Amino acid sequence: MEQYVFGVDLGGTTVKLGLFRHNSALVSKWEIPTRTQNHGEHILADIAASMKAKLQEMDISPEQVTGAGLGVPGAVLQDRIVKPCVNLDGWGGNVAGELSRLCGLPVKAVNDANAAALGEMWRGSGAGFENVVFVTIGTGVGGGIIVGGKLLSGVHGAGGEIGHIKVRANEPDACGCGKHGCLEQYASATGVVREANRLLAGDEPSALRAKEKVTAKDVFDCAKAGDALAMEVVNIFGEDMGKALACVSCVCDPDVFVIGGGVSAAGQIILDVVKASFCKHAFPAAEETRFELASLGNDAGICGAAKLILG
Repeated sequence: MEQYVFGVDLGGTTVKLGLFRHNSALVSKWEIPTRTQNHGEHILADIAASMKAKLQEMDISPEQVTGAGLGVPGAVLQDRIVKPCVNLDGWGGNVAGELSRLCGLPVKAVNDANAAALGEMWRGSGAGFENVVFVTIGTGVGGGIIVGGKLLSGVHGAGGEIGHIKVRANEPDACGCGKHGCLEQYASATGVVREANRLLAGDEPSALRAKEKVTAKDVFDCAKAGDALAMEVVNIFGEDMGKALACVSCVCDPDVFVIGGGVSAAGQIILDVVKASFCKHAFPAAEETRFELASLGNDAGICGAAKLILG
């Protein structure tokens, strides 16, 4: 009898769901809205109802489903307890236990960046390796660290929080975490725009001056077109990210760094500047570490959540 597993990726706007066979084949994927009202009181019930409806639609019995993995935008303890999620109106608690009760299946929860790391190791750019560091670069900077095929999540659920490595001293502005000088302040999409606007306050000519509101995509596009100011911003981004990943390498020495998130759409230029900085700062034995762009896109989370169940 064919066996299946659910992978669920909970975001602030939508919940992505996938149904996989045990042989890793993705059978079906779909989305439902994330209802965050009243501290997200409907989230788990909506997910459970959607999974049950999919099984009924495909004529699959619950006995054929091994379980469900759930990626969430927050810290997770013991595969089940979710600390309050800021962008989900403080939602949290024994999420895995409650979803299991609602859907009648074993459930494990995992941080969403960690889920994406597992996904890329299983079916993406980290396939074939057991030591993978996944970096997601978007509005913020997140990460997931896999050592020997197992997630390094830590006692407090803070393992892999690459975005909060301190890379600069004497930073007057606070990071979203409340600290100062975090990588996220400089190497996120927000950080790239911040640095571009700082340089644009000078008088150096740049195509970016024609933009009504500069975006990170604008910066990378202009840099690839030869704009000197934009390239300076990109090099600063690469310097900070590479320095931080050199520190990560000294702790876990991965086979490969996989870089994903919205900013990674800039492509090869990201790998070039980050790798150059990494080699400058890394312990010499680690200089040959591979760097790859993520390949699963928005499917990374559901893939990794499913892999959490499959082991």
